[in-house]
Amino acid sequence: MLVSRGIRVPAASGAAGTAALRAYTDLDDTSVLASLSAARIWDMPLPANVSGDWRIHLARRRGFSFPRRTNVVGHLLTLLPGETVEYDGVRLTSPARTWLDLAAVLNVEDLVAAGDHLVCSHGPDFPVPKAAICSTDELAEIVRRHPGMRGVRTARAALELIRVGADSAPETLMRLALVDAKLPEPELNLVVRNHLGQGVLWPDGAYREYKISLQYDGRHHGGLEHHLRDIERQEKSLAHGWLEVRISKRDLEGDRPAVVHKVRRALLSRGWAPR
Repeated sequence: MLVSRGIRVPAASGAAGTAALRAYTDLDDTSVLASLSAARIWDMPLPANVSGDWRIHLARRRGFSFPRRTNVVGHLLTLLPGETVEYDGVRLTSPARTWLDLAAVLNVEDLVAAGDHLVCSHGPDFPVPKAAICSTDELAEIVRRHPGMRGVRTARAALELIRVGADSAPETLMRLALVDAKLPEPELNLVVRNHLGQGVLWPDGAYREYKISLQYDGRHHGGLEHHLRDIERQEKSLAHGWLEVRISKRDLEGDRPAVVHKVRRALLSRGWAPR
């Protein structure tokens, strides 16, 4: 299958496959995947307004000719040492640099979600430990290195809101909605332990002082096993004195998302007083 001038890959692979992507960067020594294409390799969450753009975003350093090919969006970038890497044989911008490039096309909230994805980590006391793709320090450094870059103001605003521990974009948007409504910011990466010090609950967000746990449930139709796990978690929460607030996708929608009312009501029931 011909995907662009001079590039042929097996028809079954599709233009988004690794072989096709490598074919683009192997054309010369200067081209790297960037922007939305690099974001997909790093599995960064993308909002609906850009997630449908499956064109190949190919970048070269300034001073080289502009990439011009079918199905290719060309970029000329100032790429400093360490801002390009090789992953599975494909040359692309580093996670931090990819995040900074997205600042030109994403709003603050969606850029925070992308940053949360990169820095998310969970310790060994979590059911599924996780290492971060990059650190918040790396994101801060990439912003510092490019003070005049398009979108840098968005990046600076997002950087202040990025936190370690959000597993998904909805969890990020949940937190941002609560903060925007002037509610206390929930804590991430909290482990609720029993009297033996063993972890029993791992909330998506928590208010330690008020023993309130936030659980985001993005499933439209939970099966029996999922339902039983929910019941077991709720029983554990009650047994340890915690109030669980379950949040759905619908609770995050609209200009006045229901999550704000749900969490405010829970906080008030546990003695929180608005300032």
